[in-house]
Amino acid sequence: MTRMNTFCHLLSALLIVFTAAFPAFGGDRVLKMSTTTSTQASGLLDILLPEFTKETGIRVKVIVKGTGAAIRDGMEGNVDIIFVHARQREEKFLADGYGTKRFAVMHNDFILLGPGSDPAGAAGEESVARAMKRINDSRSGFVSRGDDSGTHIKEQQIWLEAGVTLSATEQLVVKKGVKKAIRYQKPQNSESWYISIGQGMGKTITYADEKQLYTLSDRGTYIKYRYGRTPAIDLEVVREDDPVLMNPYGVIPVSPEKHPHVNHDAALRFAHWVTSAKGQRLIGDYRLMGRRLFYPDTIPR
Repeated sequence: MTRMNTFCHLLSALLIVFTAAFPAFGGDRVLKMSTTTSTQASGLLDILLPEFTKETGIRVKVIVKGTGAAIRDGMEGNVDIIFVHARQREEKFLADGYGTKRFAVMHNDFILLGPGSDPAGAAGEESVARAMKRINDSRSGFVSRGDDSGTHIKEQQIWLEAGVTLSATEQLVVKKGVKKAIRYQKPQNSESWYISIGQGMGKTITYADEKQLYTLSDRGTYIKYRYGRTPAIDLEVVREDDPVLMNPYGVIPVSPEKHPHVNHDAALRFAHWVTSAKGQRLIGDYRLMGRRLFYPDTIPR
């Protein structure tokens, strides 16, 4: 009995030492990533993440929300890495010390969608800014995500470029039972035709399709909802191929200096993997109904 007690005490001591030496062993196998609705809605993450886990053994816990909220997750240390598409916000995130490095991953573009009847006559304009100016001047219906996402941020930039007078406003958005006030700018005196729904890209496109209104979308989500779903949406591309519509995506590991608890090693491993030849090939090869959704930005030689 004495020998058994001695053995049990020794085993307990060894377990304590092992636990102290490797306190985060389990946590090292999980990477928390905050990303945009478009990376999920497009189906891309369903291609990338299983391969990353297969190669590294690291499971990725994905938190999906608008780019603004995803960046705030990184600022607050709620995640280990962010995967977003709002370049100015990303640069500020880095300048303020919240991220260690931006890794250019891929790009697609934004497109202006609308009903085939094109009541604003926007399709014939030479730029997306002039097209949206027509929507404003004709007071044709427009649906905004209104969720501080990368798409919402781009929309506000285009209104400004179009010379449309904007007014500051605030909207209460509820995501998974959590209420958050979103502050943004929208066309002045637009209450009769401008609708802000505080939802992701898929729901915004669906709403615009049901009401036959204009909206701004990333191309990847549009392709999925136009060609990869039944029933398909009926909206058409009103304006595209404008330099201002470029939509680059990047991943940024959260700084361990700001938040010592983050899994920076796993975040770096994902950043290097998604920008490696394997990760970039998966992005470039991803098709939906034969259509390419994203273009890789970092293809190692």
